Amino acid sequence: MTQPSFVPITEADVVRPARELSVPTSWTANRPADLRIPYRPRGVGHGSPGPDQGFALRLAKRFADRLHLTPGENVEDVEVGVALLAARRAALFGRAPCIYDLDFAYTLWGFLFDGPEDLVARRKAVFASASHDYVVQRELVDLVPEDTLRLSASDVEARLGEWRSLLRD
Repeated sequence: MTQPSFVPITEADVVRPARELSVPTSWTANRPADLRIPYRPRGVGHGSPGPDQGFALRLAKRFADRLHLTPGENVEDVEVGVALLAARRAALFGRAPCIYDLDFAYTLWGFLFDGPEDLVARRKAVFASASHDYVVQRELVDLVPEDTLRLSASDVEARLGEWRSLLRD
């Protein structure tokens, strides 16, 4: 902010000249995790990077009192697995996870109501130790094809009788 010329200022308060920055040199991708190709690899095992994906874990805990778990299912395994699936769905749309992504994931696996017995048996095997094992997490997330992730939770609930068509074998 400028000051009138008649107001005395100390030498320390005098505006100093700005430092000149040099012109940047050329840059290349040479770090280990840098992509050296013009597109992001897709497919099984490559993951789905997206913004603020950890927020899905916080949202997953909001459903804890509504879950229909059977004996042998662990709440932490379910929350982590569903949060990963919700984060993948959100990344597919290029955004951070929201409550609707969690609703979708919980509905897909039949955690918000008493799902079909064969689906419950399948999810028990799929979600076992998901909170501790990275390989299990990757397999769980890769079980759901992209076409299914693009559906709404109400569409998934309507088609839950034919749940095998929503998942990979």
